[in-house]
Amino acid sequence: MTIATLARLMTGWLDDHRPVEDQTALAGAYDVDLDWLPNRPLPPDAPPVAAADPDRPPLFTAIREQLGLRLEPGKTDEDLLVVDHAERPTPN
Repeated sequence: MTIATLARLMTGWLDDHRPVEDQTALAGAYDVDLDWLPNRPLPPDAPPVAAADPDRPPLFTAIREQLGLRLEPGKTDEDLLVVDHAERPTPN
């Protein structure tokens, strides 16, 4: 899997669904084996996870210790669609 794919998956794994953006500049595919304790149900596209083991680390710790990566909060420009008014359609 590419680091960009891993970043997209991590977006779904985080409690607040903040987007995770790959800023590593690492190219190519990697065999990623990440073992952590999910604190909520994972989305359907997440890789399978064995039964909860209380000795597993939280996600942020696992990413740092097992993959050597770090998640840093930041701000970025993002397109956003705002609906400021909506009405029910009239019958034909």
